[in-house]
Amino acid sequence: MKTLIITAVFIMGCATRVIAQNPVHWKYSSEKLADRTFQVHLTATIDDGWHVFSQVQPPDAVAAPSQIKFTHNPLIQLQGKIKEVGKREVYENREIGISAYQYAATLDFVQIVQLKTNAKIYIQGTIVFMACTNESCLPPMTVPFTLQLQ
Repeated sequence: MKTLIITAVFIMGCATRVIAQNPVHWKYSSEKLADRTFQVHLTATIDDGWHVFSQVQPPDAVAAPSQIKFTHNPLIQLQGKIKEVGKREVYENREIGISAYQYAATLDFVQIVQLKTNAKIYIQGTIVFMACTNESCLPPMTVPFTLQLQ
């Protein structure tokens, strides 16, 4: 019984460290480009030794691509695709035949939005991403965001 309790405490401790570990820190901002037109920035600062993956991955990738999902708002129209600003790296492991597009240090997801009114509007959504080192990965995380456009 004592061994079972010690094992359970050890497993819970390991799980807590994994869950508590978050090597990616998010900041949200917007820039007014013109009347009712904004550039939304979802910016990741990534701890040393870690990386996150691009939204688009090569066919042989096993990494979970990052996903940005904007909550539907009839007063906001998204213009074009989300752009990634940062130094994209190509990871290749020829021994097992996989590759990935990834970012270290910083990554800025940029979306142009057009408002259909002059009112102050909040844009909301989620960022789904996976953080990895060269040795291991954390499970994909979902981070909600809310940003006022004015």
